[in-house]
Amino acid sequence: MPKKDLANDEKTLDRLTHLGKKLVNQLNDNNEENLTIDTQVRSKSNVHYDEEEGRLSLGDSYSTRKFLNISHARKFMQTTLVANKAKELVESGRTASIREVYYQLKHSVPGLDENTFEDQDESNNVVVDIETATGAIREDLHLFAEPKGRLFGPITINDSGDSIDCMAMGTSGLAIPSIVDHYEFEQHSADFIMVVETSAMVNRLVEEDFHEDHNAILIGTGGQPARGARRLINIMHNRLDLPVYVFCDGDPWGYYIYSVLKSGSMSLAFQSDRLATPSARLIGMTMEDIDKYGLEHVTEDLKGKPKDSGGPTKDYKRIHDVMEYDWMQKDEWQAQFQKMLDKGVRVEQQALASQSLEFVANEYLPNKIENEELLD
Repeated sequence: MPKKDLANDEKTLDRLTHLGKKLVNQLNDNNEENLTIDTQVRSKSNVHYDEEEGRLSLGDSYSTRKFLNISHARKFMQTTLVANKAKELVESGRTASIREVYYQLKHSVPGLDENTFEDQDESNNVVVDIETATGAIREDLHLFAEPKGRLFGPITINDSGDSIDCMAMGTSGLAIPSIVDHYEFEQHSADFIMVVETSAMVNRLVEEDFHEDHNAILIGTGGQPARGARRLINIMHNRLDLPVYVFCDGDPWGYYIYSVLKSGSMSLAFQSDRLATPSARLIGMTMEDIDKYGLEHVTEDLKGKPKDSGGPTKDYKRIHDVMEYDWMQKDEWQAQFQKMLDKGVRVEQQALASQSLEFVANEYLPNKIENEELLD
């Protein structure tokens, strides 16, 4: 297997080297009282919604990590360890999973009863800190996550010289890796991209040949979409000029998945230009579907307590949280959440099976598309 030579390697090395040189210069400067690393603040207070662009962005607030501050020293050490490992990977033309990096760097500090990392969440957060400190994204650092998500449909993708016919992937589909920018789209006959929240629904649509009958690229996210899936949706939409429809459960968690695909997430707001697809629209499930398709007997009660009964908690709290997001203030979305609260129920994609197994592929989705019953 040839070594990876990614497009931004030279720029990435320059950025990592600049970070290291800054620390060296601080060490050699007698006037410097500390070693510092500046990273952008990734909390909600520094995340802004750009209404014109239709996506989230990170503000101008920075935090400074100081080596001689006892509360910063551990994270400072972790940052330099991961940055050094990333530089090794780029220079050697190798890639590593974020899990592998965690295990490579996890060890006990000599002379101390202290580990460099206690769990992978610590190292994952440091990787994101390095992204914001250097401006180099995780994929440019030669780091990747486990594949998550599947793709089916009438498109042929060239992956590093290998042509992959995504109509010939059986019932398993193409596993979506975390690094997809190198994909080349050789040919396609798709009319739209359908992003589906649950694996069970993707399986249903594939079994019913929905992707073949309706010239659809199906992307199953298996719950909250990973970065690789979000990036692939973004580049396919932009390069192929295809509309994106999102099909998720009718609950606050499904609607949040839609908002992440459309506007970006707060934790990765600095990458919204790469990961968000502002023109994506929701095809279902909606609260109106419950009455329209006679699903009243197959809804699920919201979990937790409503606001006027000692809450909000659980589902009710999540609804109120999402309702307050700047990017969910359109009247049609506020109406969806209010109907959910008034009904006290949620409706899953699989509830459509109460009509028949093939109903979702043969009637529900085609009718929604034909009649443009979409939420923006």
